[in-house]
Amino acid sequence: MENLTKIPWIILHLNLYVEQLVSSYGSWIYAVLFIVILCETGLVVTPFLPGDALLFTVGTMTGAEGSLNLPFTLMLLSLAAVLGDSINYTIGASLGERLFKDPNSRIFNRRYLEQTHRFYEKHGAKTIVLARFLPIIRTFAPFIAGMGSMQYRRFLRYNLAGAFIWVFSVVLLGHFFGKIPFVQKNFSLVIIAIILISMIPPEIEFWRGWNDRSIA
Repeated sequence: MENLTKIPWIILHLNLYVEQLVSSYGSWIYAVLFIVILCETGLVVTPFLPGDALLFTVGTMTGAEGSLNLPFTLMLLSLAAVLGDSINYTIGASLGERLFKDPNSRIFNRRYLEQTHRFYEKHGAKTIVLARFLPIIRTFAPFIAGMGSMQYRRFLRYNLAGAFIWVFSVVLLGHFFGKIPFVQKNFSLVIIAIILISMIPPEIEFWRGWNDRSIA
């Protein structure tokens, strides 16, 4: 429990943590980054892991001598994102509603499931792509695609497109803007801004759904 309380501080100072990991583990940092992105997109129990913030941070550390290799990082983390969604889809198809049958479960939060369902109803299959940029919904969208028996070949097309668009755009954003002095001096504020902006769409969807239920 104590470790969970440290997560917000770690996310706001990801640049320091990633730098330390690069210094301590060298090339093994790629394995660490791969696992984090894989779990954040592939397991419904880990939606709290950093996604956008981590990709942006990684982008700021690419290109400079002795840091992360940009082309390799882009391809590796795109692969992690594709595999993560595929794993989540498989879990959803295999277990489905059984994981969320208890409405009081703290681990398998029914609210997130319903929130993602509403997003699917509005945006359809393209939710797989759009959800890449939305925390929590990003984790639950492939799970629900599996639950809803979405054809895997169709799912895979959206999965591939979403993974590459998400990873390339956010990492490259960090690569090109992360070296600006203002960003380096106010890194925590930039991360907060990224998190807040990415949280706006899912919160809007939640409140719309809440108001619709209230009216009904």
